[in-house]
Amino acid sequence: MPRLTFPTALGACALSWGDAGLTGFELPVAPVRDGDQTQPPPEIARLIARVQEHLSGNLQDFSDLPYDFGRVPEFAREVYRAALAVKAGRTASYGTLSSVLGHPPAASRAVGSALGANPWPLLVPCHRIVAADGRMTGFSGPGGIKTKLRLLALEGAELFAE
Repeated sequence: MPRLTFPTALGACALSWGDAGLTGFELPVAPVRDGDQTQPPPEIARLIARVQEHLSGNLQDFSDLPYDFGRVPEFAREVYRAALAVKAGRTASYGTLSSVLGHPPAASRAVGSALGANPWPLLVPCHRIVAADGRMTGFSGPGGIKTKLRLLALEGAELFAE
């Protein structure tokens, strides 16, 4: 599976892809690995430019990308599609996503688990999903909640102090 590491304003990110679409995204600081590509295909080069723009403050919408959803369970696929509808500068709660999917509020933990396994953090904006009271809860990406807060601030989301 091809993979490429590239620089951004926040540090090195990485993309991986296959014939069926994007298979992964890594937030900073993504390590360079043996076998990484050095020349991306044109569609990957365009995506890299969009990620670099986004992380420099020129916000992008990544809902149009060809994600390889066949690599994730059906419930996670539903959660990721719902998360893609939460645009930059906005947040939604785990319970809201659960409701959007037609599940009871108790399914919000399952939503959180699916988001914690998101293979495309930033692109599928799991960082925009917060607790019902606006608190920042877990973030599985490098840097944890600090990275989540940094991404939300970059996107202009209204954040509340405790």
